[in-house]
Amino acid sequence: MTEKGYAQIQTLTTRLNQYRDEYYNKNAPSVPDAEYDRLFDKLAALEQETGIRMANSPTQTVGYPAVSALEKTQHTSPLLSLDKTKDAAALLEFIGEQQILLMLKLDGLTLKLTYENGQLVQAATRGDGNAGEVVTHNARSIAGTPQEIPYKERLVVTGEAFIRPSNFENLCDAITDASGVAYRNSRNLAAGSVRLLNAADCAARRVTFMPFGVIEGFADIALKSKRLARLAQLGFAPCKFFVTARSLSQRELEDGIARLRGYARENDLPIDGIVASYNDIAWSAACGRTSHHYRDGMAFKFADELFETTLRGIEWNPSRTGLIAPVALLAPMEIDGCAVSRASLHNLNFINDLRLKPGCRVLVSKRNQIIPHIEENLDRGAFALADVIPRACPCCGQATRVHVARKNGTCGTMTLHCDNEQCGMRRIRRFTHFAGKKAMDIEGLSEAVLEKFIGRGWLHSYLDVYRLNDHAAEILRMEGFGEKSWQKLWDAIQRSRDTTFERYLVAMDILLVGRTASGVLAKQFDSDLASFEEAALTGYDFTQLPDFGETLNASIHAWFEEEENLYIWEELQTMVNIQKPAQASAAPQSPVNPFAGKNIVVTGKVEPYTRSEMNALIESLGAHAQSAVSGKTDYLVCGESAGSKLTKARQLGVTVLRPSLFFSMAEDARREIA
Repeated sequence: MTEKGYAQIQTLTTRLNQYRDEYYNKNAPSVPDAEYDRLFDKLAALEQETGIRMANSPTQTVGYPAVSALEKTQHTSPLLSLDKTKDAAALLEFIGEQQILLMLKLDGLTLKLTYENGQLVQAATRGDGNAGEVVTHNARSIAGTPQEIPYKERLVVTGEAFIRPSNFENLCDAITDASGVAYRNSRNLAAGSVRLLNAADCAARRVTFMPFGVIEGFADIALKSKRLARLAQLGFAPCKFFVTARSLSQRELEDGIARLRGYARENDLPIDGIVASYNDIAWSAACGRTSHHYRDGMAFKFADELFETTLRGIEWNPSRTGLIAPVALLAPMEIDGCAVSRASLHNLNFINDLRLKPGCRVLVSKRNQIIPHIEENLDRGAFALADVIPRACPCCGQATRVHVARKNGTCGTMTLHCDNEQCGMRRIRRFTHFAGKKAMDIEGLSEAVLEKFIGRGWLHSYLDVYRLNDHAAEILRMEGFGEKSWQKLWDAIQRSRDTTFERYLVAMDILLVGRTASGVLAKQFDSDLASFEEAALTGYDFTQLPDFGETLNASIHAWFEEEENLYIWEELQTMVNIQKPAQASAAPQSPVNPFAGKNIVVTGKVEPYTRSEMNALIESLGAHAQSAVSGKTDYLVCGESAGSKLTKARQLGVTVLRPSLFFSMAEDARREIA
């Protein structure tokens, strides 16, 4: 039978289900019974002839099953994510000379379907990539999932379950999530629908499945495109793709992307990008993977959309250092399914350059689909920065100060400050930092709890945290506290007594000394606080350490010159136990490790890692994590939305690595180290 014949099965299944819905649910049949019966018999004959039967075929039982809970299942082959870019040139660089599939990136929920002896035996969600949830009971409710196929060997197919934009428009007002809130986009609705316990409810959501890959099966087929074509012969409707015949120019690549976007619009498909993957399966396997993504593919994400709203006001928040950070209060809007009403305004230069003041219409994006950001002011007019800046600290009421950073005699970044050390908000946030995960890691000692304790006069210095049991009786009488909650908090405080050199140093809140700098100091002074203290008090030149400049050097010395700081530094050590790191056996670095002893800077967004996680990875490779590009920098790892660091690196001739190449080199280096 031709592929057109297989498509007939899908078409008839869809039409007959529509007629069933009209007859049974809407009491408004659009065709006579005789026509329904004729099409039903035709479908049954085709199913018998081909051995293909869709999971939602009307020739099967009309009932839908339900389960009491979703079981977990481990994925034999991890269902990993993809490396991402918004730069067509970067995508072209990834493609190189290889033949690729250029495919729609459907916006829904990834599913894995497993077939044994021609029968669908399991449908599972992607989950965290290693383990997902079994949703086999809902397979019959999802269009595009064959229940039976004429292929008797084991077959494992991956694809996307999604809801078409037109269907979402009809459903979104009538359906809410578990918290009673309307679904904001079709992706969230599809994900919620597939995981419903009652398949009848899932059927009402009009979910569709399209495969984009084969994990197991068709072992004799060497190309992904051929395997997808084979799926089409088994009753699936694979995701739309093109196959390149030769190397592409950037113009050709952009034209291909535009054609796929047009196809998605015309066929009512929800997409959030395009995927390029190597067509040759053996080559793909040889590319390997990171812990986050396979290296044989890359997703091209569309540029951030702009949304118009109104700047209702500016909120000024004092930090623990005295910096008062401006935050935009926006008329609420929805971006990528999330309600957005706030965005950072960075500094006074940002406000001044965009001439921002309450009442302006602004354009907002969600950069990298994560961070709301004001991109433009549509109502630039008469403006004076002095009229926007508060003259008094919103917390303590003392006068504010504008600081202008100067470099080489020129004015730089302008920031607003509160210089009152006793400012209530500054004190609360210093304690919040002290108790935070990167510092003493005291679970339960939140900003709200600290505000209550400080307000009652129980916390004057960090030492008082370890004396809170003196106030246990009063705490137990406080709203929100009982025996269990107080005991849980006190246990967390006790656990924090066992800490490390790095955590202790971060907790002290020395200006510019964070996780990276404390890690360097731990290595230099063998995690010995006394040795570090002696160096700070005797004029040690910290600029000789990797990525320690004059400002950081001066900051350390200035902190230890304060008598109160030194008292807390020494007294707190009598209350805690600084754990020494386990001594690893000395082994020479392999000459194959390209990062040993090198200075590495990271810029831009490198998914899925935070900056501190990237720095930890760099340090584990025997390299030094720097925060700024200089003549001493050896490598710049350049993620999405890179800024001035990339420009400077190119000017200095620093080697620039894309994240995918860095991770590849890092894995090779770690194998050598091991």
